[in-house]
Amino acid sequence: MVYSPEKHTMFCPFCESEKSEELANGTSPEMAVCPNCGGEVPVEEHTSATQCPYCDSYLILNERVEGEYTPKLILPFQLGKETCKKSIREKFKKNLFAPTDFLSEVRLNGMQGVYVPYWLYNYNTHCSFRGEGTKVRSWRSGNMEYTETSYYAVNRDLDIGFDKIPADASEAMPDHVMDLMEPYNYGQLIDFKPEYMSGFYAEKYNMPSDAMEPRARKKMNEDAQALLKESYAGYSSVKVISQDIQILDSDASYGLLPVWKYMYTYNGQEYPFYVNGQTGKIVGEAPTSKKKALAYIGTLWGCLMAILIMAPLLVSWL
Repeated sequence: MVYSPEKHTMFCPFCESEKSEELANGTSPEMAVCPNCGGEVPVEEHTSATQCPYCDSYLILNERVEGEYTPKLILPFQLGKETCKKSIREKFKKNLFAPTDFLSEVRLNGMQGVYVPYWLYNYNTHCSFRGEGTKVRSWRSGNMEYTETSYYAVNRDLDIGFDKIPADASEAMPDHVMDLMEPYNYGQLIDFKPEYMSGFYAEKYNMPSDAMEPRARKKMNEDAQALLKESYAGYSSVKVISQDIQILDSDASYGLLPVWKYMYTYNGQEYPFYVNGQTGKIVGEAPTSKKKALAYIGTLWGCLMAILIMAPLLVSWL
C-alpha cells in the first residue's frame, strides 16, 4: 500500500483497493530486509523511508520515525508524480536548446517524492522602533515656491507572533533551494502518521533544532523589520534612532514537508530540479545542448545566405 496524493488515502497500485494501513517496517541501521521479497536494501545514514530495488516495495524504517525521531507533523503530498511531470514539461517546453531527452518519459519517470525533515519554529516577540520622520510639502504662490518640512517623533511598539518558520534539517538538500521551495500552506499540516510515508522516500532530521535555529531566527528578524517598516510607512523619510527585536519565548516542532526531486545528468554534470509537493513550485534551470544551439544557428545562417543569393536574382527577374 502507498499513499496516493490524488486520492488522499492509502492505495494499492496493483488491485486498486484503498484505506489499508498495514505497514511493512525495516529494522537494520545499515541494511534493511525487504519483507516482501527478502532482498537486502542498502540504507543511508539518515534514510527513514526507501524503496526495494528488487520488487519496488516501499519500506519504512521504524526506528527512524520513533522516539526522538518521531515527527510531530507531516504535510502529505498533494501532487502526484504525473501532475509534476506535466508541470515540468509545461515550464520548460519553450527551451529550444534543452537536450532531446530532457523531458522524455523515461527520464521523468526517475523523479522521486521525498519527505524532507524540517524544524518549524514559533516565536513570540516584542519589537520596538524609535526614529525621526519627516513630511515634506511644497506649493507655489505667485512667483514664489515654498517648501515646508515637518519633523515627527516616530515610536512603535509591536507584539508580533511568528508561527512555523521553516528550516530544513537535511544535509542532502541545498538550503537555498529549500528556501526557494517556500511558502507552504501550513494549514494542511496534520499529526504525523507513518502511513503517509509509504510510496515515498524520506529522511530523519540530520541536525538538532538548536543547530538550525539561527537560520529561522534570521528569517524572523527580516520579517519583523519589514513589519516595523510597514508600520511607519507614509513619511517622506525616516531616520532610525534605535530598533530592537526581543524574543519573549520560542519553541520548535519537527515535521516532514513534501518535495519531488528530478535529477537529470547531461555531459557528466548533474542538473537537479525540485518541485514543491504541495504547491507545484519548480526550482531548477534546464541544461543547454550545444549541438542543438549550433544546429539552430547553422539553420538561420543557411536561410540568411539563401535570401542574400536569391535576392539579386529576384530583382533582375522583376
